[in-house]
Order: sequence, then C-alpha cells, then structure tokens
Amino acid sequence: MKFIDNQGITDPQINLAIEEYALKQLPDSDDYLLFYINEPSIIIGKNQNTIEEINADYVAENNIHIVRRLSGGGAVYHDLGNLNFSFITNDDGQSFHNFRKFTEPVVQALKELGVEAELTGRNDIQVGERKISGNAQYSTKGRMYSHGTLLFASEMEHVVSALKVNAEKIKSKGIKSIRSRVANITEFLDKDMTIEEFRLAILHSIFGGGEVEEYELTKEDWAKINELSRERYQKWDWNYGKSPKSNFRASKRFESIGTIEVQLDIEKGRIKEAKIYGDFFGVRDVSELETKLHDLPYDRQEVTNDLADVHMQEFFGNLDREAFVSLLFG
Repeated sequence: MKFIDNQGITDPQINLAIEEYALKQLPDSDDYLLFYINEPSIIIGKNQNTIEEINADYVAENNIHIVRRLSGGGAVYHDLGNLNFSFITNDDGQSFHNFRKFTEPVVQALKELGVEAELTGRNDIQVGERKISGNAQYSTKGRMYSHGTLLFASEMEHVVSALKVNAEKIKSKGIKSIRSRVANITEFLDKDMTIEEFRLAILHSIFGGGEVEEYELTKEDWAKINELSRERYQKWDWNYGKSPKSNFRASKRFESIGTIEVQLDIEKGRIKEAKIYGDFFGVRDVSELETKLHDLPYDRQEVTNDLADVHMQEFFGNLDREAFVSLLFG
C-alpha cells in the first residue's frame, strides 16, 4: 500500500477529485491510502436529494461548501477538525459492504491511542453509544474505495445545525438528537494532541510502524485532478441536481440497507419520470433503475414483470424486488 499526500489542501472540491482520480487513474497494481481535511462543508451521498439534506439558510450564512461524492450513504459534515481517510483498492467481489475490513486498521489505531472504538451498525465507528466516524464505499470497474470520517475536534454546533435529520432514521435508531449521539475523539484521549499529530499517529499505525511508502502525485496528475474538479465537483448540476416534478412520493427505511425514497411523475397512467434517493450503498448506478421505470404503465403487475430480470441487490444491497415494488405503490 502507498500513501498519497494531498499537500495539505483543504478544498473539498479538490480533495474529492484527488480521491476519484486515484481510484480510476493510478496503477491498479497498488493499494492506496489517502488522508484529507476539508474546510467547513457538507459532503452529500451520491444518491441523496441535496435540498432535503441541508439547512440551506444556515449553510449560506456560514459559507459552508456543498459537494456531492461518488459513494452512497448519508450526508456528513466536514471541517478542519475532521480527518478523512480513504482506502483505495481492487474490488475482489467480497469487500463491498464489508466495512469491517477497512475500519479495523483505523479502530486498532484508535485503540493504541486509548480510544475504545468499535464498528457498530452498518457503517459507524462508535465509542460506547457515541458516534465518532461514518463510512461509505464506491465501486467501479474492478476498483473501489472505502472512506470515512474521524471527528477529532469538529465544531459540533455546525454538525447539528447544518444537516437535516431524517425522522425515520431517528425512530429506527432511537436517537434523541445528533448532539447527544456524536462525539469528538479528543473527548476520549488521555493527552492533548493536534489534528496533525493525530493524523501521523493513525498513519504510522496503519503502516504497522514501518516505512510509509508514498505515491507522489506528478504535475500531470495534478493537472488532471484540477480538470476533474472543475468538470464535476465544482458544478451545480452535480452537487445539487435538478429535482423532477412529481405527483407520487414515498420513503421507507429498511433495516441494514438505509432509507430509500422514490419520486414519480405519473401522467395518463404511465411513469414519465422516476427519481430514487437515499443513503443506501450499491455497486450499480441507481440511474439505470430509474431509466428502467421510464414510460412503464403505473400498474403493479406490469412493473413487477418488467423488473423481473433486475437484481435489486446490485442497487441497494439486501433488498428484494417485492419490497421495492411495494414502495413504488405506497
């Protein structure tokens, strides 16, 4: 494994471009580890409806970046007190949805610092009942990354105020509030550390205390990274997207999968447009499923028949076809 130094960049539109570039363009004969720290920003999951996830007035007043990532999962808040890690590797067919494989080295590093961390639920790292890390994954063409946050010394008021909270998620997890559930790692450390000291400690632990081999990004790499940032992560259409007009909307939270929301524009008994949102993880782009629904009669049996050859697990994880069809028909 090689470490990628992002040269201290804190612009999320650049850092996410570095991550995507490393995934898709660097030699697949190596695995890579990337760390980055972002300026105040909300990083939106690939399949989420941005407007539904953020408190727009608060975001504007506090100059918080809004950037969509490639991976699924939920929206997360980043700032200069939050360390992000990303493991970039080949997808062996067994690693996607296996968060433990990638969080275990981080959990071990935290334990070496006296922080009794554990992977809990679908994709969180917690100390006791309090969350210190959320994780997400993305896979394409035999490569994948598994990345996560480490709340070291984040501004909790921004974490609480910048994000909207899904009522179904609160109900399913028994969460009273974000404020009472999340925590900074500094609360659990025996000694004071800067985030840079923390970053180095995690880095050296992951590399087993040995030499940290680096991949040094070239001028050509940086030119392509900046181009990718401009063409994707700096674009309004990518970060916000256009919400369709809809006259049917349904949302449900599925155990171990996450929330799935569907919005349909139905005209004269046919599905004219479909949009699927949520914090689920899938190896295939959900836009393929949206296209599959286009122009179908809005009839349960017709839709069931047309989706007969679709493997729902590739889009949502452990979800069967009947459950998805039931969501479409309320």
